[in-house]
Amino acid sequence: MNNIIIKPATRGQASEIAWLIMEAMDYDCCRHFAGEQHTLDDFHDMMTALVEMDDSQYSYRNTLCAMAGDDIAGMLVGYDGKDLLRLRKAFIHLAKERLGQDFSDMDEETTAGEYYLDSLCVKATYRKHGIATALLRATIAQHGDQPVGLLVDVTHPWAERLYKAIGFQFVNDTTWGGHNMRHMQYRQ
Repeated sequence: MNNIIIKPATRGQASEIAWLIMEAMDYDCCRHFAGEQHTLDDFHDMMTALVEMDDSQYSYRNTLCAMAGDDIAGMLVGYDGKDLLRLRKAFIHLAKERLGQDFSDMDEETTAGEYYLDSLCVKATYRKHGIATALLRATIAQHGDQPVGLLVDVTHPWAERLYKAIGFQFVNDTTWGGHNMRHMQYRQ
């Protein structure tokens, strides 16, 4: 797809970005976060509010979008690992307030010393056209002065192949959210 443009997200794209973040998270994971008393729509409403914020890990300010005209073809959310706990406060607060869930003891998926790629998703209709690669390369170009890290679910070997093809290397096995993960990093 030659007409894809990578650019920073805007606050007005929050609802659509929230759905893409949820797809990247996996809907079962989203149901876990929402809890038994709440729906995926409730979780989406909370995620939309987080994307609209200036200071949240899912903020539009931390998001690049791949645009096909006016359509978001894909998005990537990333931030400096040293900022995770500060940025996560908004998620913890809204999860308690809106969903009655307490995630204050959630594992840390990144730390200082890496730029962390939190969420990457390309809409199904745009997949297999190099959009994920373009988003990853754009982020590396902007933040590759430090290692760029991510977690990939071991049940997603296609994603791991993509990351390896770009130059990400295995760091260690870990778990997050009850899933077995592989921590990978790209280093200049």
